[in-house]
Amino acid sequence: MTSPTPAGTVPTTDLAELKTQIRAQAHENRRNQEGKDELSKGIVARFMTLPEFEVAQTVLFYVDVRAEVRTRHAFSQALATGKQIVVPWCNAEGELELFHMESVDELSEGMYRILEPQPELRHLPEKVVEPAAIDLIMVPGVAFDKRGGRTGHGKGYYDKLLEHARPDCPLIALAFDCQMFPEIPMQSHDIFMDKVITESAVYDGIGRKDELA
Repeated sequence: MTSPTPAGTVPTTDLAELKTQIRAQAHENRRNQEGKDELSKGIVARFMTLPEFEVAQTVLFYVDVRAEVRTRHAFSQALATGKQIVVPWCNAEGELELFHMESVDELSEGMYRILEPQPELRHLPEKVVEPAAIDLIMVPGVAFDKRGGRTGHGKGYYDKLLEHARPDCPLIALAFDCQMFPEIPMQSHDIFMDKVITESAVYDGIGRKDELA
């Protein structure tokens, strides 16, 4: 696939079309990726050996869906570190809320077989976590570049969440190599990752402190 044209040189409508093309290619690449389980274990292990993970007290893990890098296999290990482990769930308004997970038994399959906190636990005061309390955020996505450029499914679930994260909270994405592209077209409101971890590399991204105008 040819390298996308830098965002500042093409109209917004072309950017949207280009992102759609990249998403479609990334989805196909990810569906065809072999050995997802084993590769995922290595990627998540890298995440949990990062200095950012070592110093964080409260860590947001995403819960894998479909062909994403698998994360659920690592929940028990993450809980055993003594850190506060948080997972997101999507409310009726299409916004992500955060749940303090103390046991994998607190999760169950919901709509579309997505693993999420049990409904009766979600709104307990001791289970609700505000984005500003998170010290490290694990971010899913559809396609990335080495600068930390990211595109999701286009629904903006994580974009809204990340807008409320503390400025000093590292954003670290997980992906397979097949999800990496020469350049993701980014606009001024898009958020760059601090790192992108794949099975073969850890890429240092631009992050939010030095985002492109």
